[in-house]
Amino acid sequence: MTSKTERKMKSQAPALIMPLPEDVMFDILARVPRCEYPTLSLVSKQFRSLVASPGLYVRRSSLGFTEPCFYVLLYDNKSRDYRWYTLYREANGGKRRLVLIHSLPAKKLDASILSVGSSIYLIGGGRDGVLRIYCGCHTVEHLPNMPSHMSLRIADVIDGRIYVIGNSFDLMKKKKKKAMVVFDTKSQMWEPGMILRRDIDLGKTWYVCVAMADKLYTTDYHKSFVYKPKEGKWEREEMLSSKAWQDACVVDDVLYYYDNDEGELRAYDSNQRRWGVVKGMGDVLHMTRSPNCTGTTSTSYGGKLGLCFSIGSRLPYPKGGVWCRTMKIWCAEISLERRQGGDIWGKVEWCDRVMTADNLDVKKFLAVLV
Repeated sequence: MTSKTERKMKSQAPALIMPLPEDVMFDILARVPRCEYPTLSLVSKQFRSLVASPGLYVRRSSLGFTEPCFYVLLYDNKSRDYRWYTLYREANGGKRRLVLIHSLPAKKLDASILSVGSSIYLIGGGRDGVLRIYCGCHTVEHLPNMPSHMSLRIADVIDGRIYVIGNSFDLMKKKKKKAMVVFDTKSQMWEPGMILRRDIDLGKTWYVCVAMADKLYTTDYHKSFVYKPKEGKWEREEMLSSKAWQDACVVDDVLYYYDNDEGELRAYDSNQRRWGVVKGMGDVLHMTRSPNCTGTTSTSYGGKLGLCFSIGSRLPYPKGGVWCRTMKIWCAEISLERRQGGDIWGKVEWCDRVMTADNLDVKKFLAVLV
């Protein structure tokens, strides 16, 4: 009898929380850490809709509650597809793991990939096409094509302008020339004209480009170059040329890259124009030095350094005796400190195994503000 009475009273009781206007809900949810969103989306259809809304991420940005988040592009050696994953942390300080972004379809990519604010730009995918992935709600937008066909492209951004450098075919001389085009991320348009450089030998094939101290740095693994946009001038960078740097990133005008041959995290100070080795790092360097580590790449992560690396082993499938590679993908966050004398020390904030899968390779590792 008591239970029936209680049920009747509960059914007649007014709701404790009255429905709130959507803008108020946005203000509340914008202050919640993004790692809690998957759990919140399970509360109700309304919460699921709000968490997936672009308006929520616009509000997060306006309130200054954006967070840097890792995005990883993985290549499946079996299906030959590229798929995007993002790093989520389970609620209440749980394990970090890579989660497949289902709304971004599998595509074969041949593009320069970089992050700008809350977006990922893919420049040159499908010959000269340009795509923008808005990471707030993982939507894809097609942008104007490149103004001219360029092969072997590399790119980075300075003050909201993406500088794309590559090879352009000179019809008059019937040979390839290094050239540059510029995309304005504010207007979402290409700036008129192509910049051709004939005043300096810019080496062979470029493999990487980074922006540092309002300049662009690039290398062909033998020679390094710097471009000064304000002067429109290219120069050789002799000290930077002393290392075959690749998969590099920049934190506070210092270039970092992992030297796979020597097993060291190296740093180049653009102001002092000298190389150094990041000290500390503990067990992370021990893991990256493993003979089964397939390569380490880095990204700038909210003033810190993000590392991603894979450790693999060859195991037979249960049937047929066919060999496969089981890959354990790790991510780490490193805080950096410059000590007296100029030495840079790295402190591992966290290091987690974020995925275990067969035949996957890390192709791109980025940090995006969402």
